[in-house]
Amino acid sequence: MASSSPSYPNPTRKNLPRKILQLPWPWLITLGYMALMLILPVSALILKASTEKPIDFWRIATSPIALSTYDVTFVTAFIAALINGVFGVLIAWVLVRYDFPFKRIIDAAIDLPFALPTSVAGLTLATVYSDKGWIGSLVAPFGIKIAFTRLGVGIAMIFISLPFVVRTLQPVLQEMEHEIEEAAWSLGATQWQTFWRVVLPPLMPAVLTGVSLGFARAVGEYGSVVIVAASIPFQDLISSVLIIQRLEQFDYSGATVIGTVLLVFSLLILVGINLLQAWGRRYEL
Repeated sequence: MASSSPSYPNPTRKNLPRKILQLPWPWLITLGYMALMLILPVSALILKASTEKPIDFWRIATSPIALSTYDVTFVTAFIAALINGVFGVLIAWVLVRYDFPFKRIIDAAIDLPFALPTSVAGLTLATVYSDKGWIGSLVAPFGIKIAFTRLGVGIAMIFISLPFVVRTLQPVLQEMEHEIEEAAWSLGATQWQTFWRVVLPPLMPAVLTGVSLGFARAVGEYGSVVIVAASIPFQDLISSVLIIQRLEQFDYSGATVIGTVLLVFSLLILVGINLLQAWGRRYEL
C-alpha cells in the first residue's frame, strides 16, 4: 500500500501578515504611504488600460497623432536635459568656486522654477519669447519664431528642469578636495585636462542623476508648456496636452492608454539612466 506524504502548512506564508505587522513603525508608515501615493495610482492606471482589447490598445497607442506627441515630448525633453547637463555643470561650478556680487541672490534664483507656479512660468516665457517680447522681438526680424513653436516647448522644459542639475551637483562640488586639482597642476596638467580627467569623472554620477531628474520633470510638464506652445498636432503638441484633450472629449480610454505608454517609456528610460549611473560610480573617489 503506497503511503502518501502528509502535507504541512507553509509557516512562512501563514506568518507573513504577522511578520509585516512586526516591522518597525517607520517601515509600516513608509510602506503604507508608498502604497497610497505610488503603487495604487500606478496600478489603477495600468488596470484601466488593460480593460482595452490589445488591438484597440495598439491602435490608440500607435495612432499618428500619438506618435507625434511622443516624438515632441521625449526628444525635446532629452535635448533639454542634455543642455541643462552642460550649463548646469557650469552654473554649479561658478556658484561653488567663485565669489562675486549678488551671489546669494543668483543662487536663490536657481530655485525659482521650483516655487513658481507652472502656469505663471508659461505666461512669463510666452511674454518674453513672443514676437513682441523682449527676446522674441529681437529674433523675429530674422524669421525665428520661439513662442508657440516646438522651440518654445524646449525652452519651457529647460527652464523648469535646470534646478535639478544645479542642486544635485552643488553638494558634490563642495565636498571635492582642491588638493587633487593642485596635484594635477603640479604634474603639468592644464586646466582643461584637470577638469576633464580629474574633476569630471567623480561628478558623472551626480550629473547623470541631475539630468535624469530634469528629464523626468520635463516629460511630465504641462502647465508652462500648454501656455508657451500652440499645441498644434504634428508640430508642438506634447503627450500631456493630448491626454487633457482626450479627457475633455470624455475619451477616458484613449487618455489612459496614452498615459500608460508614457509611464512605460519613462520607466524604461529611467532604468537605462540608472544603469548609466551605476557605470559612472566606478569613477567616484
